[in-house]
Amino acid sequence: MRIIFFINMLVLFLLSSCATPLEDFSGMSSKEIIEQVTRGERRAVISVGIVQNGQMSFNVYGENGRALPNIEHVYEIASITKVFTAQLFAKAISEGKVSLDDTIDRFLDLSPKKYYPSIRRLLTHTSGYNFSYYHNSGSLVEATPNFEVFGGGVTKKMLLNTIEVIDLEDKDYPFEYSNFGFAVAGLVLEKIYNEDYTSLMNKYLSNDLGLHNTKINDGSVNVSNFWAWSEENPYIAAGGLISTITDLMNYAQMQIGGQPSYVSNSHIKLAQVDPPFDVSIYVGKTDVMGLGWMIDSDNNLIHHGGNTGYSNSFLGFDKAKRIAVVVLVNMPGQQSRIIGSEILRELWR
Repeated sequence: MRIIFFINMLVLFLLSSCATPLEDFSGMSSKEIIEQVTRGERRAVISVGIVQNGQMSFNVYGENGRALPNIEHVYEIASITKVFTAQLFAKAISEGKVSLDDTIDRFLDLSPKKYYPSIRRLLTHTSGYNFSYYHNSGSLVEATPNFEVFGGGVTKKMLLNTIEVIDLEDKDYPFEYSNFGFAVAGLVLEKIYNEDYTSLMNKYLSNDLGLHNTKINDGSVNVSNFWAWSEENPYIAAGGLISTITDLMNYAQMQIGGQPSYVSNSHIKLAQVDPPFDVSIYVGKTDVMGLGWMIDSDNNLIHHGGNTGYSNSFLGFDKAKRIAVVVLVNMPGQQSRIIGSEILRELWR
């Protein structure tokens, strides 16, 4: 029974992570899309935030697109965690603690060999690291409560051992989205600041950014069906944050306004994505990578999304037009990207 339960959860994770359209939403307004994706979903809670010319507003929707009270809900933001991890590197670079071209063996205790990836390549998904090396699952499934029940989970020691046996060349590899690469990045941050990633990130979010409702999910906050991260799981750096709509709108406003001063360095085009990552339910295409951020250069759009087996999220902004959209959804799927895409198109008109 345990094996069957785990297999079912693995299938759920993989299906919810795949970039496949739920259905054709062409010609529908954002309001109509929200009504459609919440049809018959009694527990649906979708928070939609818009930042425009320094002003922020949000709405909350439930089943059949019904307006709910405008109160804050806590969501797992999954892979949007990656842009926070990358921004900590932008801070470290501004402090002279690291450079983009430093290789990871400068900080990690690794055996000497020909080549280890650079920070630049880690954070632009051009390091040559695969999507994952554990269970062929996309790696984040190891963090779920269901996997932890079996006593499993990836540890920092396991990650270091895996790094040791991967042979890479000193070159820019084709773009391959890698949770493993960002887990490695988290280990590097720990060495740079001599502090564990969870403590380091939580302090950064609260003290530096003033985002008091954004933090590593340790189970102390009530989030439905959350992923229970073990303390030693390095994949926290790839997907372990929880947040609220207001915190993420504030974060988007910081990106638009360039505060703190080093955040703009995260938006510099650092690597080409060839061929462009172009899926119909995403905003435009991703043809360039910044520091953790995906960039649609044709539309001057900087964005990232996140997905667990139980929730999905999207954050996108246009610095020139001073607009941003945040969508947080407490259901499996890709609804946040679909809704966010349409709202951005409506704002651009």
